[in-house]
Amino acid sequence: MIFELIADRLAAIGRAGLMRRRLAREGAQGPRIRVEGREYVAFCSNDYLGLANHPRVVEAAVVAARRHGIGQGASHLLSGHSAEHDRLESALAEFVRMPRALLFSSGYQANIGVITALAGPEDVVYSDALNHASLIDGVRLSRAQVVRYPHGDVDFLSRALASYGGGTRLVVTDGVFSMDGDIAPLPGLLDLCERHDALLVLDDAHGFGVLGPEGRGSPAYFSAQSPRLVYVGTLGKAAGVSGAFVAGAPDIVETVLQRARTYIYTTATPALLCAAVEASLQLIRDDEWRRERLRAHIGSLKRLLSDVEPRLGRSDTPIQPLVLGANARALDAAGALRERGILVPAIRPPTVPEGTARLRISLSAAHSEEDIARLTGALREACARGAEAHA
Repeated sequence: MIFELIADRLAAIGRAGLMRRRLAREGAQGPRIRVEGREYVAFCSNDYLGLANHPRVVEAAVVAARRHGIGQGASHLLSGHSAEHDRLESALAEFVRMPRALLFSSGYQANIGVITALAGPEDVVYSDALNHASLIDGVRLSRAQVVRYPHGDVDFLSRALASYGGGTRLVVTDGVFSMDGDIAPLPGLLDLCERHDALLVLDDAHGFGVLGPEGRGSPAYFSAQSPRLVYVGTLGKAAGVSGAFVAGAPDIVETVLQRARTYIYTTATPALLCAAVEASLQLIRDDEWRRERLRAHIGSLKRLLSDVEPRLGRSDTPIQPLVLGANARALDAAGALRERGILVPAIRPPTVPEGTARLRISLSAAHSEEDIARLTGALREACARGAEAHA
């Protein structure tokens, strides 16, 4: 009986056009990848600066592996923490101009850990309606009272903060929203937190390395600083490596270290990855040309598709959504692009709201101008064919 129930649920996922399939990439991450022996131009990675396969990052990891081995063998609070971790945490804190930083094994663990460490049943969390799943799960696990505010609606949030009192108040938001590519109204959110004695947890997974001077993220983009800001940066996207970190005031970071179950009860990140991130940080800081090229690609894509329906979303970041609506139409468009040797993922519910299935185009500084031109030409054909098929 239980196996029939599971089979029925899987069948329902398939009928709804929501079945996911993995691609088995052959070789390194990059603007061109091989899948099943065929080369594709890939617009489906978060390697925004093209650092995932950079020789200096790779060499740093190799040297560290020879010195420290592969696995840490224990959690940070036992014997897994090393001088490499200490050095990287200091470098990350300095990079984002915050007093202290704490390493996590993944962005998902960092988001869950920081929210559950700072909020509990007696507290209130205010969560943007389009937050990433890891933030949503962290809020649920905290068992705090939840106020879900409309996406980016500072006025609604202001009224909500004025209506609830007592306990810790946490405003939780993405910095750059992962499916729409828009940037959170950070100055307005911080102002509200100052006025209502709240903390702002900012998941800057898609802003770190990309936005602001030297790629220091969304706060630097807005020239925003505050001791109320709890910053979460991901190291597996623009940095090209793996892991994440939480940065903020010393007592806040220490509270996360002492209380976050996703930090306390997991094996420490390998030291070789710490060395790789240090090398990546130097490239992020020094190679402004990577962000300049990325901005040029964003401008070219928007210009070349300005007369195509449907229009690209209102995003000035490397995440460029093309909302097609129906699941089948998004799958058809992704399939048409794949036939032309281009990989762009079809994103469907529950990742995005019902009726907003889309192509999520991810741009990288490693792409060439010819790659962008090839993509736009293929998108024109796919959109025209899709409009006829689904008319």
